[in-house]
Amino acid sequence: MPSESHSVLITGCSSGIGRETAKLLASTGRPVYATARNRDSIADLEALGCRLLELDVTDETSARRAVDHVIAKEGAVGVLVNNAGINDLGAIETLPLDRVRAMFETNLFGMMRMCQLVLPAMREQGWGRIVNVGSMNGRLTFPGMGSYCATKHAIEATSDALRHELRPFGVHVALIQPGMVKTGLGRTAVERRADDHDGPYTDYMDAVVETTMTYQDGPMARLACEASDVAETIARVLDAGDRPRARYRVAASAPLMLATRKLLPDAAFDAFLRTQFPSPSPSTMG
Repeated sequence: MPSESHSVLITGCSSGIGRETAKLLASTGRPVYATARNRDSIADLEALGCRLLELDVTDETSARRAVDHVIAKEGAVGVLVNNAGINDLGAIETLPLDRVRAMFETNLFGMMRMCQLVLPAMREQGWGRIVNVGSMNGRLTFPGMGSYCATKHAIEATSDALRHELRPFGVHVALIQPGMVKTGLGRTAVERRADDHDGPYTDYMDAVVETTMTYQDGPMARLACEASDVAETIARVLDAGDRPRARYRVAASAPLMLATRKLLPDAAFDAFLRTQFPSPSPSTMG
């Protein structure tokens, strides 16, 4: 039997966690395939030792081509880091469903399809790692972000199922649960905010945006971590031998918020959220 492939395929490397993970893992000498929808956006990673591939996880042809390329070169994808993700802000009532579907296509279905494509070769070689980048929002939900949080809750369930299903084949699954991370994802979500300026949740979503930016750039940002901290955690998963943990929390905000959610009953946690995200006022709702 040929030697195991420990090659690494990372999705969503154009910025943030994916980019930092590609840089860090390439520096360890591992064969790292960094991917992005636009190959030009990751061109600088080639000089750092990464092999570059164009990959859109929502496009079947693109996903197959990328995985087939790695298998042809390495024999198998040894490590899959599912990092690609998008975020949209909006109330459940008013966020257009096409934008909700787009989040699920990237954050969940794209992740699931990547797993389906790499797993036959992983199982055949009897070794593999799947690292899914989730969020503390897979365990708790913020108002104005319900659809995004739903994708992260689904990643939790998918990761749990995969962990049990794949263990007999020598394939281990780990879920990364970052808290607040200093990346552009939250800022991008604010910029992509749905056009609800004449709707019933306008004032409310203004408050959600203000709170989001406080967590990005304001006093609460001290609880956030750098994307490089998440990358280092992903590297720990790869260095954990045959006993990686099921979940890895990153940033001070993750254990703090998750412990708060676990300890407080629903009514108390709702009251806490109202101090962070003011409730819509019926007098301003249409």
